Amino acid sequence: MRSRLLLEWLPVVVWAAVIFGFSAQPDLRFASQDAVDFVVRKAGHMFVFGVLAVLLWRALAAAALRWPMLWAWVLAALYAASDEFHQSFTAGRHPSPVDVAIDCAGALIGLGLLAAARALWRRYSSPATGRARMLNPPSTSRRLGRRLR
Repeated sequence: MRSRLLLEWLPVVVWAAVIFGFSAQPDLRFASQDAVDFVVRKAGHMFVFGVLAVLLWRALAAAALRWPMLWAWVLAALYAASDEFHQSFTAGRHPSPVDVAIDCAGALIGLGLLAAARALWRRYSSPATGRARMLNPPSTSRRLGRRLR
């Protein structure tokens, strides 16, 4: 039981530490041009918080918590707010409510993509095995019949 709990929550803790590490970097820049750097940083915000939300969902769903997607988004949003607060203590960084909103949007997009993937998986998977099945399996007899004509 403990090892399962560790396996579910360890990726969340590691990813949160990665986010914390990036937030602790003073004057973090990814590109020399300001416009490109701005887009890369904001897309990065969305991506890392989207991944965090999906990892949170995974851990919360394994714990059989009710509404794991909602709680995953709430926890990701709270971590986004705490991350911006943390940046207020880092030289060359400043907290921004806009960044919190971008992080929350990234978490929502990540969870939305997860929900869509799960819906597709349920739609196209076999109820007996849970494995994906072919969309329109070809009929062997029709294929052979066409070849013989």
